[in-house]
Amino acid sequence: MSTEIITAAIDQYGYLGIALLIALENVFPPIPSEVVLVFAGYSTLHTNLGLVGATIAATVGAYVGALILYMVGRFLNVDQLKKVARSKAGKAIRLKETDIDRTATFFNKYGGWTILVGRCVPVIRSLISIPAGMTGYPLGKFSILTIGGTLIWNFILINVGHYAGKAWRQMLIVVDEWLYVILAVAILIVILIWLFRKNKKT
Repeated sequence: MSTEIITAAIDQYGYLGIALLIALENVFPPIPSEVVLVFAGYSTLHTNLGLVGATIAATVGAYVGALILYMVGRFLNVDQLKKVARSKAGKAIRLKETDIDRTATFFNKYGGWTILVGRCVPVIRSLISIPAGMTGYPLGKFSILTIGGTLIWNFILINVGHYAGKAWRQMLIVVDEWLYVILAVAILIVILIWLFRKNKKT
């Protein structure tokens, strides 16, 4: 989805546009949430959109998308999901078997905390809901961790767009460059939490 379509949707539909775009981004990873969130933040400067409202709309959209994938996980196992990835529909949304394996392994190794931290990691942000559903992870805990992680991610990027102002497009480049740093930090946090819990049990 092009930047022009994303910005036009937010300009025309406001909070609803933000929520729908973020919900779609969760289900279809190729839609870049960074563009949606940063532009939403910029839009608060020249429309009736507010920072709090934009953050809430994005968080609601993200939770709805995550809930859809959680339910998919309840009905599909890894092998069935890989079949979807090999299908025309899977290729159309750029769903990869390697991403499925990586996310499932990540979740199985580090547990529920990957839901919280994974919401700030590209691709994993979308797919982490599926292994949560597959393993029957409690919906209440899943919801709390999903909303918490999503709220942090949305708040940061929307504020980046707000304070960048007309330079929001340039900030997208900076955000893109820092995504790998964010990924590394997120993985480190999950590992530290896992080690702490493991030592506590022993």
